[in-house]
Amino acid sequence: MLKLNDVRPAAGSRTARRRIGRGQGSGSGCTAGRGQDGYGARRGSGTKAYFEGGQTPMSRRIPKRGFNNKMFSTRYQIVNVGDLEKVDADALEIDPKWLSDNGLIGSDAEPVKVLGNGELTKKLTVRADSFSKSAREKIEKAKGKVEVIERA
Repeated sequence: MLKLNDVRPAAGSRTARRRIGRGQGSGSGCTAGRGQDGYGARRGSGTKAYFEGGQTPMSRRIPKRGFNNKMFSTRYQIVNVGDLEKVDADALEIDPKWLSDNGLIGSDAEPVKVLGNGELTKKLTVRADSFSKSAREKIEKAKGKVEVIERA
């Protein structure tokens, strides 16, 4: 029977730490594995991850100019037409509040875009900030209504 005091780590999995700089007899005395001289032999040496051997670093070589419009772009939460097909039959009007309450989007405060991935057979009135062309066609083909929300 195995006892707690008999438990040992697997053979070879635990090794003793190297005692560096403890005399010639230890096998790593004298220069302690750091070589004869130079930068690596000194205390506190070692290069930063971004050091490129004295070459002008990448962070200084790349030009820092230009303009990016990303901060002004609109980030939509995506809902597919196929997701609306799984909706309960009693919910005929779908808006961002309803989508948020039913876990299809994260927040009703951010804009919502409906995309045309999937099929729709139910007659639904869908209110969202934006619709793809195919989503609009599929909702109207199922005798539903598409209403675009105007936010401030």
